[in-house]
Amino acid sequence: MSFKDRHLWTIVLTGALMGTFGVLLSVWGNPENSGICISCFIESSAGALGFHDNSSMQYLRPEIIGFVLGAVLTAVVSREFRPHGGSNPLTRLFAGIFLIIGCAVFIGCPIKLFLRFTAGDFTALAGVVGLVAGVWMGLRGLANGIDLGAPKKEFNSGGLIVPALFVILLLFLIFPPAFILSSGKGGAAQYAPMTVSLGVALLLGALAQRSRFCITGSVRDAMLMGFRSCMPWGFFAFFAAAAITSISSGRFHPGLVGQPGAHLDYLWSFLGMFLTGWISVLIGGCPFRQLIKSGEGDADAGLVVVGMFIGGAAVQSWNIAGTAAGVPFYGKVAVLAGLIFITLTSMLNRERKT
Repeated sequence: MSFKDRHLWTIVLTGALMGTFGVLLSVWGNPENSGICISCFIESSAGALGFHDNSSMQYLRPEIIGFVLGAVLTAVVSREFRPHGGSNPLTRLFAGIFLIIGCAVFIGCPIKLFLRFTAGDFTALAGVVGLVAGVWMGLRGLANGIDLGAPKKEFNSGGLIVPALFVILLLFLIFPPAFILSSGKGGAAQYAPMTVSLGVALLLGALAQRSRFCITGSVRDAMLMGFRSCMPWGFFAFFAAAAITSISSGRFHPGLVGQPGAHLDYLWSFLGMFLTGWISVLIGGCPFRQLIKSGEGDADAGLVVVGMFIGGAAVQSWNIAGTAAGVPFYGKVAVLAGLIFITLTSMLNRERKT
């Protein structure tokens, strides 16, 4: 790594803007400490499409649409849009479901994890430890021959399906049909202006496609190479920018009790993020990274995104998601089921030495 490396500074810029806008989107209307949260946005968007009936979690979030379409536009311009896939599709679909389950039990994706922490929410520390442990477990698996298979180049429309679906969602956002639902109360009723959210997301999606920025990828590279890799520098920029913006905007409130979008079930916060980190390493990226990869024509990531929408509907319909009161019984069962799933997946996809 060289400090004259353009890719390094692209990653740093992406991380810094992600941290800054992650706080500012809350200032502009998104829920506190949830300026950017992929799992929350997917749960709300699934509700807007009628996939669950929680009336406080129904809003078609412009951010996830912008992330994907920003990646699509940049990938096409840079000639990096290459349809490919076909690597363990059903496994990746279920990985997407359990990815959202892990996030929902913690109450937030890896991006929100650190937005919460930099805003003074020290309950997030259990999730930080869990995410790091999950990434370590995933790396141990890869080192021991676990491999979901290499994708293949596709000459059909497989890699186009998810980008096309997000174009349709954009049309639903701009010209909402009668069946699109919108909450009048709760977290989904709190949102920044649509044009602001969409514009920020398009910018971040484009930058993330060029930089390959990923929270779990940053933790992974830090473990493997330290700061010799570019990715941890992007994470450091994200963390610093989020902390500075939280403090300067008056949103830094250190403590454990009464934090927004948090609970005190530390064991389940740990296990939720442990599951998220472990799955993310094996499938090649956190929920945010899966959105960006799907925008590059990656049908495998597209299946993960479809799984995440199924998971977003399930956690709200089946009383899985954590709340300020704690983690419900079915949330705990779902996390344990996810850990069994990823353990069996690892065992069945391990290359045997001959």
